[in-house]
Amino acid sequence: MTCWYEGPLAAFDTETTGVDVETDRIVSAAVVVQDAPGTRPRVTRWLVNPGVPVPEAATAVHGLTDEHLQRNGRWPAPVMHEIAEELAEHAAMHRPLVVMNAPFDLTLLDRELRRHRASSLDRWFEASPLLVLDPRVLDKHLDRYRKGRRTLTDLCAHYEVSLEGAHDAGADALASLELVRALGRRFAARLERLTPAELHTLQTTWHAAQARGLQAWFTRSGTPETVSQDWPLRPELPTAA
Repeated sequence: MTCWYEGPLAAFDTETTGVDVETDRIVSAAVVVQDAPGTRPRVTRWLVNPGVPVPEAATAVHGLTDEHLQRNGRWPAPVMHEIAEELAEHAAMHRPLVVMNAPFDLTLLDRELRRHRASSLDRWFEASPLLVLDPRVLDKHLDRYRKGRRTLTDLCAHYEVSLEGAHDAGADALASLELVRALGRRFAARLERLTPAELHTLQTTWHAAQARGLQAWFTRSGTPETVSQDWPLRPELPTAA
């Protein structure tokens, strides 16, 4: 039987106006699907006119300007519906979805659905649950004592995964997908007997432990920052935009 990391995978990534999941907006997104290692990936892309100014700092990261998005982007409401529909289709096929730092991208998508569609991301997965594989959570658990940063760029360098055109949603999604395959092979003895559904559940526990550790470090260093333990989606806040 083919191991999950050698089988069909999908991956999701976004580019945004900033890093606050409650107030920032999606300006581009991509879903990448690959049926098996080495096969040609299928990429679906969305470009969004967020309806708010894009800060220069965000443009410096992903290169998407207000002018470009106003001229070429679509309105958020239909785009968010299409993205959620696409992810729900993969869930219905029991195809795992790779999302690097899942609570960021999935929570942003949830807030955009609430903002523009009076809906929520959870409602799309009532029939078939989403099976998320988060390379950041997996790597931090499987190689917890390794020092250094664990951004997508750092992990790709460590696992020798190609990342061309970083901070493009399609490129980042494809790299995340290949990264999960590399993690699966590197730690096959610990992962090959687990199903994606079992891994999804385990990552909930692993992420919570990782968040508690980071919160303790912030507390010791006097950093006034709160680390959410929720994974892969943060609950809605009463003050959310």
